[in-house]
Amino acid sequence: MGDSAADGTNGTGRGTGLPAGDGTGRDTGLPAGDGTRAVRAGLPEPVKHEPTLPGPVFAAHFHLPGEPTGPYTYGRDENPTWTLLEQAIGELESPGQDVRTLVFASGMAAISAVLFSQLRAGDAVVLPDDGYQALPLARAQLEAFGVEVRTAPTGGDAQLDVLDGARLLWIESPSNPGLDVCDIRRLVEAAHARGALVAVDNTLATPLGQRPLELGADFSVASGTKQLTGHGDVLLGYVAGRDGEAMAGVRRWRKIVGAIPGPMEAWLAHRSIATLHLRVERQNASALALAEVLRGRPEVTGLRYPGLADDPSHAVASRQMRRFGCVVSFTLPTRVRAERFLDALRFVDDATSFGGVRSTAERRGRWGGDAVPEGFIRLSVGAEDPADLVADVLRALDESAR
Repeated sequence: MGDSAADGTNGTGRGTGLPAGDGTGRDTGLPAGDGTRAVRAGLPEPVKHEPTLPGPVFAAHFHLPGEPTGPYTYGRDENPTWTLLEQAIGELESPGQDVRTLVFASGMAAISAVLFSQLRAGDAVVLPDDGYQALPLARAQLEAFGVEVRTAPTGGDAQLDVLDGARLLWIESPSNPGLDVCDIRRLVEAAHARGALVAVDNTLATPLGQRPLELGADFSVASGTKQLTGHGDVLLGYVAGRDGEAMAGVRRWRKIVGAIPGPMEAWLAHRSIATLHLRVERQNASALALAEVLRGRPEVTGLRYPGLADDPSHAVASRQMRRFGCVVSFTLPTRVRAERFLDALRFVDDATSFGGVRSTAERRGRWGGDAVPEGFIRLSVGAEDPADLVADVLRALDESAR
C-alpha cells in the first residue's frame, strides 16, 4: 500500500485529488445534513472492488526515485491516512469552504503547535484562566521563552479587558470544566481590530455543535480524543484554519517536533467520525434531560449546562452553538458526598476525559489546578438509554446521602 502512495494516490492506487496533507474540505455541490456529512466525510471517490474507506497506510518511507517531488516522501511529514482524515475534519469544520486541517498525536500537541508556532519572544498571548488544565503547563513554557501571558475568565467576555497589544487570543468556549461561554464573534472582531490572531478550543462543542472558523476565528483546535472519536481508545488532536501562512507555521511545528498520529489511530478516528452525528444527538439530548432532572435536586448547586434555558450562558450559546455538548457540571455539598456519589454510580465510570459512548464522571478537585469546590462534579453523558442513566444518577444521589 505504501508504494502506490508515492505517485500521489491514497495508498490504494487511486488519487485523492488533494495535495499531501492539504486537508481541504470538499464541496460536493449537494445539500447535506450533519449526519450525511459525517458518514461521508473524507471518503475518496469510489472505485470498483476497493474499500469505501481505505485501510491505514503503514509506511515510514515511500518509493522516491529522482527528485523528491510528489505528495508523500517520508512518514513524519505526510501519510495518506492522515490526508483522508484531515479532509474529513475540514468538511465538518466549515463545509464547502477552503479549510486546511492538520492532525496531531494528541489535543495537547495541537494546542502547543498553535501557541509555539505563532508566538515569539516579546509577544503577548491572552489565555482563559478557567480553561483546560494543561494550559498552565503551556504558560510556564511560553514565559520561559519570553512570551507575556495574560489571563482572564471565559464568562462575560472578560478576555476583552486584557487584549490590547496581544499577538494571539486563545478562547475555550464552552470552558472546561466550568462550562462558561463567551461571545466568540464579538471577541474575534475585537481581536482582529487590534491585529491579534484568534484560536478557539472547540473540543467540548465538536464541529457539529459549533464552527469557530465560521464565527471568524483563525484556528479551530480540538482534542479528537474526546467526542469527535468518542470511544475512549484514540489519542488525537487537530488544528483547522484558512490562512495559508498561519497554517504553514503550524505544519512546520508539527514537522519539527514530530507530534504526529500513528496511521492506525488516524484510521480509527476517521472510522469513528461516521457515527459522530448519531452519538452527538443521543448524548446531547440525554445531557439536557439529566440537567433538567438535576435542577430539581436540593443537594445540587452550581448546575451548569448551556442548553438549559436558565443557564447563565444560554443566550450567548444559543446564538453561536447548534448543539450544547454532552457535559454537565454541578457541585455536591462536600468532598465526601461527591466521592460517595461517584462510588454509587453503576452506569457511569469514575474516569477523567469526556465525550465517550460510556458515561464518565469525576470529582475535578482531586487533580488540583481547577478553581472549583471540593464537591464539584464533571459528568460526561454517554450513549446509554437516557432513562437508565437518569435513574442511576438519582439513585446514586440518594445513596450518597446515607
